[in-house]
Amino acid sequence: MTTLFDSTRTVKSELNKQKYIASDEISTIVYLAQKLGKPLLTEGPAGVGKTELAKAIAGAAGRELIRLQCYEGLDESKALYEWEYSKQLLYTQLLRDKLNDTLGKAETLAEAADKLAKEEDVFFSERFLLMRPLLKAILSDKPTVLLIDEIDRADAEFEAFLLEVLSDFQVSVPELGTLTAKHKPFVVLTSNNTRELSEALKRRCLYLFIDYPTLTEELAVVRLKVPDLNPKLAQQAVEFVQKLRKADMRKSPSISETLDWANALVALNAKNLDKETLEETISVLLKHEADLQKAKRQLINPPLPRHKPDELGRFSGN
Repeated sequence: MTTLFDSTRTVKSELNKQKYIASDEISTIVYLAQKLGKPLLTEGPAGVGKTELAKAIAGAAGRELIRLQCYEGLDESKALYEWEYSKQLLYTQLLRDKLNDTLGKAETLAEAADKLAKEEDVFFSERFLLMRPLLKAILSDKPTVLLIDEIDRADAEFEAFLLEVLSDFQVSVPELGTLTAKHKPFVVLTSNNTRELSEALKRRCLYLFIDYPTLTEELAVVRLKVPDLNPKLAQQAVEFVQKLRKADMRKSPSISETLDWANALVALNAKNLDKETLEETISVLLKHEADLQKAKRQLINPPLPRHKPDELGRFSGN
């Protein structure tokens, strides 16, 4: 693999240029994945920057990002290649006269069949091969970054097939033979932990768990991505998001939702994170009604503390 980064420090600085703030752990694992030539498996909650990491690596390296989005029912043909039958049919129609001329010279049906068989190589060549992401990354003339996004959404059978591809970076196409990678891609797999991945897959990868950021880390991201947001308001916004994540919500807000909220506050020209602003914009952060009501009840409109009676049975404030 062509060297992308010469040190962990370079990883951090180059990713920062792509507006991705990498921790020391992220920088180290990315550097080692490159150095050891291993795929990088990143796990963690949705929206913490796993996909963005792959995009940042591609941007920093000046490589094309090839993305395979995984989903239930994904099979080899959708990930690897398909034959463009409609194109083959059109080609057949265009060459009908040529085929008639070729077959017309045959004296027997067997001879005609033999002549036709010799023409099959024309129809099963790379010109009619529709390359899907995996094959595209393998046959690319230039080094690429291959992102296999949300591998946990794919079936276990597809995961087993993927192991073969990642082991040798070569694919067997019956009509063409074995196709081997011209340049070994930098591979990033992401998982949202919706199912447990196989130990075999994990053994072949370097593992990186990306969790929700700390207050300091998230504030740095907001200031980098939304520079127009007032620094004081940015601090208040990130502190509020951190409180939401500790409130046992059905779906905690992701970093991307924090950034959406920050941009919304800029668009509304908000000056302060007051009660009215929170009530009007909280739905940018939370996408479930139960979470919205819980946030309003616990954080926006918390109940007043009940005062204890004094020795004479009177309540303070009466």
